[in-house]
Amino acid sequence: MKKQSTFLAWILRMPLIKRWSLMHTVKQENIAEHSHQVAVIAHLLAVIRNEHFGGTLNPDRAATVALYHEVSETKLSDINHVTKYHNPHITREFKKLEDVAERECIASLPASLQKHFSSLVIQQQVDPEYKTLVKAADLISAYLKACDEIAFGNREFIPVRDRLDGMLAHFKEKLPEVRFLFDTFTDNCLVSVDELSQQDI
Repeated sequence: MKKQSTFLAWILRMPLIKRWSLMHTVKQENIAEHSHQVAVIAHLLAVIRNEHFGGTLNPDRAATVALYHEVSETKLSDINHVTKYHNPHITREFKKLEDVAERECIASLPASLQKHFSSLVIQQQVDPEYKTLVKAADLISAYLKACDEIAFGNREFIPVRDRLDGMLAHFKEKLPEVRFLFDTFTDNCLVSVDELSQQDI
């Protein structure tokens, strides 16, 4: 019997990988949920860039890169940011592990399909322009999660929000579409469903 690929099986385990594992959370989040949000935000950022800032990105490509940006965590689980970036040596070692996990994921595909996924899954092979956009989307998703946790009284996310706010300041200067997104969309991501419904009348 022909040996089957494990690729899809690993992807389908993404909902089992909990994010923010070292922190108290009011609402749990997994990497499948997070990746979907990052894909939506990355797609939106690409469209904004193309429409308002002379960009030529493929929004569908941006969304697809985002969907696969956490694939290594199916084998490594989510690593707390402070732990991962505690010092340069630890960061380098974690990056090596992520690269190994990504390459194992690609190797699990039939040979005929690997070329189609390498530049999506293996972060070292992702086009830098899309990688930067997805990184911005990743930070925006995490920032909104932190704001949401704080809104529900979880003070543990205050330092997370402040750290992400500082990181996003850089992207607002570098990528005007990030500032546009904040000016246009993010306030309503933090209001109640009643408030949202009233605005749509």
